[in-house]
Amino acid sequence: MFKQLIVLLMMMVLSGCGYNTLQSSDEDIKATWAEVLNQYQRRADLVPNLVNVVKGYAAHEKDVLVEVTEARAKVGALQATPELVNDEQAFQKFIAAQGQMTSAISRLLAVAESYPQLKADGLFRDLQAQLEGTENRITVARNRYIAAVKEYNITVRSFPSNLTAMMFGYRTKPSFTVENEQTIAVPPKVDFGVPAATVNSH
Repeated sequence: MFKQLIVLLMMMVLSGCGYNTLQSSDEDIKATWAEVLNQYQRRADLVPNLVNVVKGYAAHEKDVLVEVTEARAKVGALQATPELVNDEQAFQKFIAAQGQMTSAISRLLAVAESYPQLKADGLFRDLQAQLEGTENRITVARNRYIAAVKEYNITVRSFPSNLTAMMFGYRTKPSFTVENEQTIAVPPKVDFGVPAATVNSH
């Protein structure tokens, strides 16, 4: 009976020192990070088809096509697991690889601007629209992750919950910085190449 009272008392003390908040915040981070990974994977899945369509019209743009393919390979080689948020170095490598992917895709879409027939291709337009939607979802998912990490890190650093965090091994988790947030905050523009005369005729 005495041991049960001690356990109950400990639970009450820990609850008042942020234990439950730490648990809840940690679960929020796992959920929001899973969504970030899901959206990044969605983007990676679109890339091969996008490259193939562009190649059909602009095969000689080899450097850009290779850059996108290599950027996707680098992303795929990383172990994008839920535990990634507990490893600052691995997290930064993952973010850097995704930044390279964003840059490579932007270059690919810029090249497409020089090929009217490519821009008019129905499959290319569909893939471009899907890509823009995915980039928007990535931004939303990242923002939710940033908010979840901010709340969690405040709890880990604040007294007296910081004592509970130290007791149970909870540490601050990495987040996206302002610099790499700006890299991805502007999604690729979708230009369906509708002539001005067509627009004015309606």
